[in-house]
Amino acid sequence: MTNARSPKDRGSVDQDQFLTILSREDASARFEAALFPRAIPSEQRLLSDALGCALAEDIVAPIDVPPFDRSNVDGFAVRSADLASATEATPVRIMLNDEVIACGTAPTRPVLSGTATSIATGGPVPRGADAIVMVEHTQPAGPRAIEIRRAASPGQFVSYAGSDIARGEALLRAGTMIGSREIGMCAACGIARIPVARRPRVAVISTGDELVQPGQPLWPAAIYDTNGAIVASAVNENGGDAVFLGAIADDEEQLEAAMRKALQASDMLVLSGGTSKGAGDVSHRIIARLGKPGIIAHGVALKPGKPLCLAVCDGKPVVILPGFPTSAMFTFHDMIVPVLRRMAGLPPRSDAKVTAKVPVRIASELGRTEFVMVSLVEGDQGLIAYPSGKGSGAITSFAQADGFLRIDALADQMPAGTEAEVTLFTPHVRVPDLVIVGSHCTGLDLVTAPLARAGLSVRSIAVGSLGGLAAARRGECDFAPIHLFDEATESYNTPFLMAGLELVQGWRRMQGIVFRVGDARFEGLNAQDAVAAALADASCIMVNRNQGAGTRILIDRLLGEARPDGYWNQPRSHNAVAAAVAQHRADWGLTIAPVAHAAGLGFIPLAEEHYDFALVTARKQRPAVQAFLEALASEESRAALERAGFRPA
Repeated sequence: MTNARSPKDRGSVDQDQFLTILSREDASARFEAALFPRAIPSEQRLLSDALGCALAEDIVAPIDVPPFDRSNVDGFAVRSADLASATEATPVRIMLNDEVIACGTAPTRPVLSGTATSIATGGPVPRGADAIVMVEHTQPAGPRAIEIRRAASPGQFVSYAGSDIARGEALLRAGTMIGSREIGMCAACGIARIPVARRPRVAVISTGDELVQPGQPLWPAAIYDTNGAIVASAVNENGGDAVFLGAIADDEEQLEAAMRKALQASDMLVLSGGTSKGAGDVSHRIIARLGKPGIIAHGVALKPGKPLCLAVCDGKPVVILPGFPTSAMFTFHDMIVPVLRRMAGLPPRSDAKVTAKVPVRIASELGRTEFVMVSLVEGDQGLIAYPSGKGSGAITSFAQADGFLRIDALADQMPAGTEAEVTLFTPHVRVPDLVIVGSHCTGLDLVTAPLARAGLSVRSIAVGSLGGLAAARRGECDFAPIHLFDEATESYNTPFLMAGLELVQGWRRMQGIVFRVGDARFEGLNAQDAVAAALADASCIMVNRNQGAGTRILIDRLLGEARPDGYWNQPRSHNAVAAAVAQHRADWGLTIAPVAHAAGLGFIPLAEEHYDFALVTARKQRPAVQAFLEALASEESRAALERAGFRPA
């Protein structure tokens, strides 16, 4: 970074950065108080360009709709008095005028007593007529006559002028969000342009030396910029016009120039991320030079989202979101969207809420209000809310979650079994057709692909084999994928089943030691000798697996009482193990052959494990369960599994 600082200077910045941590409510109130009230700029837009905008002024109907009395059916325009005596037994004979009134045709002949005029649906009612008789209720009675066997009441099947919309009536109120229905109402009144709140122009900047734009190759330690695309899309979803200005390197001079230029051309500036050289530290210093009053809140007692910075520079909001995607998106939706929608003249977002049971204990941090992303599944006695557990750096935490629950700042946990209120991200609960909770495997995606093509929604929640069995026992899933070895019987999975569960065989996958090709400590050895060599070298670092995983049980068998360096590094997936070894953060671990080969790593076979499914018997006849069983047994799935390196049972 330019303008390098001494360690002492850096320490003072760190102390200044989070000098006062505000509560979520206090930070939000201060931010809005610094921005509002404010005039909302408006503009005239064609109806075709107004979708999603907020109406800036009331609209008064300039004409009656319909503008004339019109027929609601195909039939004949008549005088109701002429048909007062009409019955099935004594029909009334009526002469037809030599005119047919179609839509868009103005009548030229009046309907005199004893006559009728043929009229189409939507046609203007002619002078003298006060009712319409449906064509189905008449019979021809000669070349220019009909017989009518039913009496007609005045106004029958007639829509009078202004009966839908009356001239001078308030058609739409200011603040109304323009949708297809509102556009239709304006079009019906002949209105081509409407005054709407001008959509705020929002500049979006990502910060960080490590960021690469999608489509470009990654270099070592680089990551793709996800926040730029996500934030820009979220701005557009909530009434703004986003302008993504790309990613700016962690350089104070370059960042300040970009921020000044963005503020000049925009109504709001949103930055995110950039901590590889402390860009988050310099951003708030730059804000202090951009305008008054400057920073409103820097540090919010919120999880995820503590580093959030809120500022107002000469009347324009400036926001620095946390760098991790889930933190960035949650704080944007929770703290920034209300301000953005208000600037766009839109009504506050209305969030749907449901009650769901939390099946596991969720630890929390005292002093910070925590919002936990959850996925909803249908249990035996209502909705179950599974926490995502992926952390604030996970893209899928936000994308795959159904909503979030709140843990109060004064609580250090949410106990298992708690009935919690879940705020939904969508207007309705999206309960999946099939729920799979347990150990994840890439082969699972191959088997569920036909279900997705058939329109069935599948939710897979990775909690490990033991966690899956617990979920199955509680009736929270249809299947629990497991790969557990029982030393007493020297068999897989069956000994771990309990009442109400039955085993469905899946596939076999080879587990083994993974290492970097060319590492002499492992090349040419069998699994037991490779582990012995690793334990004999104090500099050899392992990567473990999470507790509850079948792989972890196998690792502990290999190690016995030994706890080598890296033992407590416990990622939750085979891919994470391979990545740790490939990136030199570890030297060896245990994973499955397809993952090792995909990562270009060396692999020493250890044992073929059984990846099977504990099926909840009570759910066996559900259509989605039957569809999964059919897919599992299909030749298509078996062939796909074999191509991926698995051996179908």
